[in-house]
Amino acid sequence: MYKFIRNFLFLFPTEGVHYFSMNMLRFACEIGFIKSIIKKSFSFNHPKLEKDLFGLHFKNPVGLGAGFDKNARYLTELETLSFGFVEIGTVTPLPQSGNDKPRLFRLPKDKALINRMGFNNDGVEVVAQRLANWKFKHANSELIIGGNIGKNKVTSNESAWKDYEICFNGLFDFADYFVVNVSSPNTPGLRELQEKDSLRKILAHLQTINHLKAKPKPLLLKIAPDLTNEQLNDIIDLAFEVKLDGLVATNTTISREKLQTENSKLQTIGAGGLSGKPVKERSTEVVQYLTAGLQNKIPVIASGGIFSGVDAKEKFDAGAALIQVWTGFIYEGPGIAKNICKSLMG
Repeated sequence: MYKFIRNFLFLFPTEGVHYFSMNMLRFACEIGFIKSIIKKSFSFNHPKLEKDLFGLHFKNPVGLGAGFDKNARYLTELETLSFGFVEIGTVTPLPQSGNDKPRLFRLPKDKALINRMGFNNDGVEVVAQRLANWKFKHANSELIIGGNIGKNKVTSNESAWKDYEICFNGLFDFADYFVVNVSSPNTPGLRELQEKDSLRKILAHLQTINHLKAKPKPLLLKIAPDLTNEQLNDIIDLAFEVKLDGLVATNTTISREKLQTENSKLQTIGAGGLSGKPVKERSTEVVQYLTAGLQNKIPVIASGGIFSGVDAKEKFDAGAALIQVWTGFIYEGPGIAKNICKSLMG
């Protein structure tokens, strides 16, 4: 059924269809009996899927990665689709419109997307208020909410730590865990912050603030799949040094290797981060390398090319503690979390 709907939706511009689809789902979930039908159709719960990590209780290990619900608008709907956790953002201190449209492109032959969104979001104050309202209305919700934070485009790398501090403090009361995003390829110069000294400045500062709080929140770092082993070793060393709670591996790639999509189309699309099936293998390699280096002392959330239970199992076999989907949701549809959960149960 979804394949038929997907073929129709794929006739229209990618970003517009994303918001149209989620707004339709939100409208449906506002009608009580329809929401009940959706929940019954897409829910899958089992005690064996539950997981305790970072001092948090996840009802299942399948989450939705940052970038899908940037502004925390669709939490109720995503919970209804059986996601165990949702990472909102990337959130920046000030609102920003992001890069020029079009900036989100499908590569159906590769089951992939290319995006150059550019951290478009409503800004930390608006998102924090939206989260506060949602938490008040859904006080009994089991949904774990992660806050993915970044810097504004106009902020220099030398001052980036200030932006991360603003977002961390602004979302602190409403996010269950935090992810520092320095790995998006769509903000000029951002990936330079993955270098050890730059990262140390940001992460150590956030941990100092974090541990002054009555109840510190889990702090994680999201990394790119394009790092060398030497750079990954730096990440591992730094994770121990600043006592990170976890890593998210991986973000999108700037590579265009081994794609089936015509080169002329890729040239027309231009720059951006590639996600989906083409990044699956590299993402698994990075997860495996990290978990070995971290000796399972610091957990890793796997993200990259997860479309099915088989893909999820590959990430868990590589050492992942949790998984996140994103592009798989676009191609596989609203049943992806349920289907992965069912598959993990054997």
